[in-house]
Amino acid sequence: MTSNVTESVDVAVPVRAAYNQWTQFESFPRFMDGVERIDQLTDTRTHWVTRIAGVAREFDAEITEQHPDERVAWTTVNGTHQAGVVTFHRLDDTHTRVTLQLDHDPQTLTEKAGEALGIIARRIQGDMAKFKQFIESRGHEEGGWRGNVDTNVSGTDTSGGSTTA
Repeated sequence: MTSNVTESVDVAVPVRAAYNQWTQFESFPRFMDGVERIDQLTDTRTHWVTRIAGVAREFDAEITEQHPDERVAWTTVNGTHQAGVVTFHRLDDTHTRVTLQLDHDPQTLTEKAGEALGIIARRIQGDMAKFKQFIESRGHEEGGWRGNVDTNVSGTDTSGGSTTA
């Protein structure tokens, strides 16, 4: 049973700032409930440690597509299946719409019940609201990775980019 959640939030920062902050994966625990830690292993691989509803998980995720100021897509490479994309839409010079689409496979009975009750969707809605508060309270991003990633059919990435601070 794969579930899909889509949530959008409008943030009062330029698209570049919203995108750059989203590429700072190690800051996710500051606005995502249940995310205890994310380690950036390579430009395209992250290691996640989560605890949601008492269920602890660790998994790696691979960025499969990334284009500055437009989108970041990923999929898990081990553990529970999850794949998603976040897109950034310029509304004007100082406002951006951030849209998160997440596909995931609830594993346990508790996760399946939570999905049926809409708990996952509400958590993602809350996390997006916290991202809005986080980036708007700062007024600027903590840094950013501006590389392009296009994973070809064989799984080889063609990444390259720079980090800003």
